[in-house]
Amino acid sequence: MSPVLYPAIDLLEGRAVRLHQGDRRSAKVYAEDPAAQARAFVEEGAQALHVVDLDAAFGGPRQLRLIERVARAAAPALVQVGGGVRDLDAAEQTLAAGASRVILGTAAVEQPELAGKAVARFGPDRVAAGIDVKDGRAATRGWTDARGPAAFELAAKLAGQGVGWLIVTAISRDGTLEGFDLALLREVARAAPQARIVASGGAGALSDLRSLASAGLRGLAGAIAGTALYERRFTLREAQAALEGPC
Repeated sequence: MSPVLYPAIDLLEGRAVRLHQGDRRSAKVYAEDPAAQARAFVEEGAQALHVVDLDAAFGGPRQLRLIERVARAAAPALVQVGGGVRDLDAAEQTLAAGASRVILGTAAVEQPELAGKAVARFGPDRVAAGIDVKDGRAATRGWTDARGPAAFELAAKLAGQGVGWLIVTAISRDGTLEGFDLALLREVARAAPQARIVASGGAGALSDLRSLASAGLRGLAGAIAGTALYERRFTLREAQAALEGPC
C-alpha cells in the first residue's frame, strides 16, 4: 500500500494549534474549531488525520469530547489520537471516543510491556507507539523529559512486544519546516523491520515528502504534515501525490 499523508490537528485549550519543537509557549492558533478543520482536511482529500491532545500531554484534563467531535467530523477518514494516553483505560476511552488508532507515548517509553498489552487487547492496527526523539533520547511528558532510551533500543523493545505501528518524530524538526530526519527513520526501520512507520517532524516542502518517499525506508506507511499545510506551502493532494512517489 502507498504511504498516507496525515494532516496534524494538535488540540490545545479547545483550538487547533502548532508548536515549534514541542514548546508550549510557541503555540500558534490555526483553527478555532478543530472539528471544522478536520472536516475541511477530509474534503480536501485526507484519508487519515493525526490528532494530539496537548492539554493531556502536558498533564491537564483529557479532551475526550473534543476528540469525539473531531472524529465524527472526519468520518470516514481514519483518525489516530495521542497525547496523555498513559494506561489501558485511557486508551479504551480514546478509542470509544471515535479514534481509529490510539498512540501511546510516555507509557510506551516507560512501560513497553503496556503497549504490548494494548495491542493484545485492542488489536494490532488500533494501537501505535510514539518514538519522539530529542538529543538522541526518547522524550516523554509532553516532550519535556528526554531521558528515555535511544530510538533503536525503544523500537526494538516495542517490536518485541508486538507493536506494529510506530510514529517517529524528530522533535528538533517539529514545526520547523526543515525536512524529515531520514537518519533517525532509517535507524528505527532497521531496529523494527516489521513495523509500519509514520514519519513526523519537519515537512516543509513537497521536496521533503519526495525525499522521504525515495529514501528506501522499509515499512514507510505515512507522513505527518502540519504547519506547511496550514500555511499553504502545498495542498493536501499535492502532498499525497509527492509521498506516493513517481507513478
